[in-house]
Amino acid sequence: RRPCVTIRSMSGTSAYPRYSEERLTEALADSPAVLIHGPRQSGKTTLARSVGDRLGYQYTTFDDDVARAAASADPIGFVADLPGRAILDEVQHVPTLFSALKAAIDRARTPGRFILTGSANVLLVPRLSDSLAGRMEILRLHPLSQGEIARTEPHFIDALFTGSFRRSRGRRLAGELVERVVAGGYPAALQRAQPRRRAAWYRNYVDALVERDVRDMSRISALDALPRLLAVAAANTAQTLNISELAAPFSLTRPTIKDYVTLLERVFLIDTLPPWHSNRLKRLVKTPKLHMGDTGLACALLGLDATALHADRSAFGPLLETFVFQELRRQASWHPETVTFYHFRDRDGVEVDLVLECGTRVAGIEVKAAATVTDADFRGLRKLREATGRRFSAGVVLYDGETSAPFGERLHALPMSTLWAR
Repeated sequence: RRPCVTIRSMSGTSAYPRYSEERLTEALADSPAVLIHGPRQSGKTTLARSVGDRLGYQYTTFDDDVARAAASADPIGFVADLPGRAILDEVQHVPTLFSALKAAIDRARTPGRFILTGSANVLLVPRLSDSLAGRMEILRLHPLSQGEIARTEPHFIDALFTGSFRRSRGRRLAGELVERVVAGGYPAALQRAQPRRRAAWYRNYVDALVERDVRDMSRISALDALPRLLAVAAANTAQTLNISELAAPFSLTRPTIKDYVTLLERVFLIDTLPPWHSNRLKRLVKTPKLHMGDTGLACALLGLDATALHADRSAFGPLLETFVFQELRRQASWHPETVTFYHFRDRDGVEVDLVLECGTRVAGIEVKAAATVTDADFRGLRKLREATGRRFSAGVVLYDGETSAPFGERLHALPMSTLWAR
């Protein structure tokens, strides 16, 4: 039976399962420290305390000014005074603590000593990540997946890499799909039944994050530009990363905007999706794609509710692609094998929205907002299949239709709801 985290959903009080809890428990059995990192309000503290309370961990948060000051003043003494098992919440506020934790672990490499949480990606700060290299397992926690919201445990990634999709009839989601994109996955936002109140939560979330975490991490001069830059990024989600285009509305240099993009990536508000490459294909575009970390946040920044998004198909297509990418990343975060994500595009304009690799296996996904699929929609997937040969497990066009159907060798059209179906 999967563990649950109780929060209030759009339809009332419900228990949402967090499928990453099993991975956290496994990691604590053989790793001295486990870092749960991800955006603020994604459920890191709730997950850590759910496991920690069961296993007897003492909890400390560095959002507390006194605890942060004490740890900063004497990190070695602070760690020495901790009990045998401790949760240290929001550790990015005390970067000097990592060296003290390293020394404590090296003295006694007992599994499960520390559960750490962080709302900034310490892997992008070399001296911090190096401090605990080989001593710490990293667990990325995303906002709620659609499977967690629907309380289904999907096996889409397993089916993708085994090619074991069955012919079946699903259902067209239509307006429900738009509503899912607009709602996003942050638990605190989903507590609000009114869409306009969820949108207000997302906007306030960005302002608070900039004032709280970003100001602590970087001495940037134009702090007020970050929410506006994030809105520009939302308008360019699922597009190749173009720093000049992002910089155009601002009187800031390209290097400055590039630094700001890295900063937004560090606090998990945006993701950059690297290009897939192959020695068999020479004319590939090598620019990463930009994706917002959550479509609910993106829609709030763009001022799009479900009615407006349903009417604006040019905005819906890219946001749906980001929605699928983030859903798959959330599912991959608890998958037992490592899954890496890329995009594929050549200079002739042939592309695949998402390329997934698991071991030696490769799969591709094309995202369509339409209710029909044609043979032409598989053009990029066929090119990927030719380039990867036996490594290619499946190519899927996800669309808002009803029928699961094969479109040739290892190629499938699948309803969007297949992503989180049981």
